[in-house]
Amino acid sequence: MKQLKYFILIIQIISVSLFPTDMKAQQLTTQSNNLSGKDKSTIAISSFTAQGKLEELRASLNNGLDAGLTINEIKEILVHTYAYCGFPRSIRGLQTFMEVLDERKSKGINDTIGKEASTIENDKSKYERGKEILGQLTQTPQSDKLSGYSAFAPIMDTFLKEHLFADIFERDVLTYAQRELVTISVISAIGDAEPMLQSHLGISLNVGWTPQQLNEFVTVVSSTINKEKSNAAKMILNQVLKNRSK
Repeated sequence: MKQLKYFILIIQIISVSLFPTDMKAQQLTTQSNNLSGKDKSTIAISSFTAQGKLEELRASLNNGLDAGLTINEIKEILVHTYAYCGFPRSIRGLQTFMEVLDERKSKGINDTIGKEASTIENDKSKYERGKEILGQLTQTPQSDKLSGYSAFAPIMDTFLKEHLFADIFERDVLTYAQRELVTISVISAIGDAEPMLQSHLGISLNVGWTPQQLNEFVTVVSSTINKEKSNAAKMILNQVLKNRSK
């Protein structure tokens, strides 16, 4: 019996060491293998924002609030989109959200504000923090030697690590899983970014989304985009899942 308890303890220690605490905290906590109403609203809000479809966005914002997304969560979704579809789309999304909140308030609807982002307490540089977060997301150690587009334009590597993966991903209003759901929704909506979509679908699996949930994601996002983009998203997901099963 003592040997069994010792063996179990060793396994637990190994499990913790292989999966960083910060990453575990950012994983999905739901046991359901289906997307929730909040998840589906996140997809629609992100997709319509990226496409500048403001009337459809207005409806999805109302649906998101009704489904339980807080005001700060939706604001964070809209802020996160700018990293992938630009300031103009993101700001128009925020302006539309302000109008929706005013309309709901005039009807006597008091929506939950939700938590603010926590203060970052870390002595490491933003570059190093972003590098660590990227390594957690991709489950791949990040080399100190730049390659590809990062070597061609080193400033882009700096922007990505310091701003995208530190300034943005570190904000804990949304989990890594929620941020990846926003990201793959935006990339699917803008289209013609297959390598990036493939990468982020892989990361989505890393942070806890299941193959079933990602297939459901494609179904949901397909209702917000044209057939060509929908087919591309389906094809890329199938390839990602096929590669994972090898």
